Amino acid sequence: MHIGKRRLRLITIGAAVAVASLVAAGCSTNGGAPPNTSAGGTRLPGGTITYGLPPSTTINYIWPFASITTSSVYNSNQFQFLLYRPLYMFGGNSSTSVSANYALGPANAPAYSDGGKTVTITMKGWRWSNGETVDANDVVFWLNLDKAEKANFYGYTPGLLPDNVLSYSATSTNTLVMHLNQAYSSNWFTYGELAMITPFPMAWDVTSSTGAPGSGGCTTDSAADKWAKCAAVYNYLAGQAKDASTYATNPLWAVVNGPFRLSSFNTDGYVTIVPNPKYSGSPKPTIAALKYVPFTSDATEYTALKTGQVDIAQVAWSDLPQKASGSAVPAVDPLGSNYDLVPFYSFGINYIQPNFNGPTRAMIRQLYIRQALQDLVDQPSMVNAIWHGYAYPTAGPVPNVPASQWKAPSQNANAGQGTYPFAISTAKTLLTSHGWAEVGGVMTCQTPSSCGAGIAQGTQMKFTIDYSSGMTEFNNEMAVYKSDASQIGVQLTPISQSFDTVIGESTPCTPGPKCNWDGLMYGGWVFNGPGYIPTGEALFASGSGSNSGSYSNPSEDSLISTTHTSPSLSQFYQYVTYTMQQAPYIWMPNYYYVMAVSSSLKNVAFSPLWTLAPEYWYFTK
Repeated sequence: MHIGKRRLRLITIGAAVAVASLVAAGCSTNGGAPPNTSAGGTRLPGGTITYGLPPSTTINYIWPFASITTSSVYNSNQFQFLLYRPLYMFGGNSSTSVSANYALGPANAPAYSDGGKTVTITMKGWRWSNGETVDANDVVFWLNLDKAEKANFYGYTPGLLPDNVLSYSATSTNTLVMHLNQAYSSNWFTYGELAMITPFPMAWDVTSSTGAPGSGGCTTDSAADKWAKCAAVYNYLAGQAKDASTYATNPLWAVVNGPFRLSSFNTDGYVTIVPNPKYSGSPKPTIAALKYVPFTSDATEYTALKTGQVDIAQVAWSDLPQKASGSAVPAVDPLGSNYDLVPFYSFGINYIQPNFNGPTRAMIRQLYIRQALQDLVDQPSMVNAIWHGYAYPTAGPVPNVPASQWKAPSQNANAGQGTYPFAISTAKTLLTSHGWAEVGGVMTCQTPSSCGAGIAQGTQMKFTIDYSSGMTEFNNEMAVYKSDASQIGVQLTPISQSFDTVIGESTPCTPGPKCNWDGLMYGGWVFNGPGYIPTGEALFASGSGSNSGSYSNPSEDSLISTTHTSPSLSQFYQYVTYTMQQAPYIWMPNYYYVMAVSSSLKNVAFSPLWTLAPEYWYFTK
């Protein structure tokens, strides 16, 4: 998640014991002690926090029922969650915790019975800002909408929610009961399935601006009419959500249940939220406002820090001294005493997304070509020279950092590069042994029978990569990758575009003129919704809504399915190792931020799940 990470689901019926140990390690009311709590100064109520967004990144979608093209942590975890609380929150105001934080959500911990086939959810009786109760029917509303429009929800994976729920109903105002199609691990279902749900207010169950709450009929709809009422409600809400210029004035979005409400929203990226005085949860915010501030480049953001225009922002890697061994932040603060430096890790992975249905699909579908493309990525040099040491290799589908039990030992190979370390000569041998040769400086297929299905004689190995703009480091990574690939005649054409443009291209597509991209790099994926442990159903399962490149492999699907039923970590490691070896992505270095936090702003932590918790933050004098 960095320039704009996306997100993922979870694991596993059988990994209940392993999940439980991970949860236990991170549990506390607010998820652990935040890093910048140095003593001194008197706590002050009020004050506006200016929060600098990464370059070329804006908040641009308000409705928490996102398609893949509007799904980013900036829209959800750092904005929507503050206005519209999910059923369950994870992590908190902590730099380490990734566990369920039931204190911060509108429902109590779920109860499982019937061997794991029945789930009972009890709501806490919170209130929406318009006086409605956040009740079981609000959850039914979301589930019905998901039944009707699962293809338009980025978290949908065929066979999982809502497909694996046989029935559900509100048995009382604050109680919802779900009956599942088989026994599931309570940890997997909570962290992977229930984690996707956001209660929706009756004020949203409408099909026009004049409709009375609930008049849309989605909350009481069923499959009998093929969810027609929910489809109409979805079309209305999705249409309203497209008009960002009205976010701050549209009565729909003013109905909140989170600690904050929207005060102003400008399509140029300036967004302000203020405390929701009717927030039912705890703690209540004490700041006056949080203002998101966009930037076009690292240089302008650093200037804003140097001149004290923002309270929180990343420090560009180019403005940091080389990282010393054993230290997360530099020994010398380039901003002086006005700011504290705080590391901001992501529980995620970084990669280039190949398109298995795009113009170069015949080549992308060949494993040996993907292996060669991976062999051409000089991750160690990128980490040291481009990221100044504030990064680490990505080897496969589980984060290398922070450390977790989910990382298979195979990912540790080759200094964290996994199966395919940087090796230009190995890449060349792979290609030439499969019928390719350099012609006019470009690797060209000479023997179609060896090159692979669908690759004609004379096909040239050329790929375009659309990548997020605004970061010098991304520019430099693409330049290094292009240069190294050119040494063996693989021609890469990197194209810089805004993050919003790149994720707008990332809808899974079928072969044809509209499926016109070869590869995307948008900053990777954080395992922070719709699931909170690094399983692969959202990214790699056939037909998954977040499987942007349309990767499909029956063996992969089987291994993913096994992680839902097997308690064995060794079984999970088989999934990890196989995915790493299959290279459905081109793994790239994953970097972490060094954040500057005003020395007068306290109790600030950055969750590895990217969820902000400014209700905990305060100024001092």
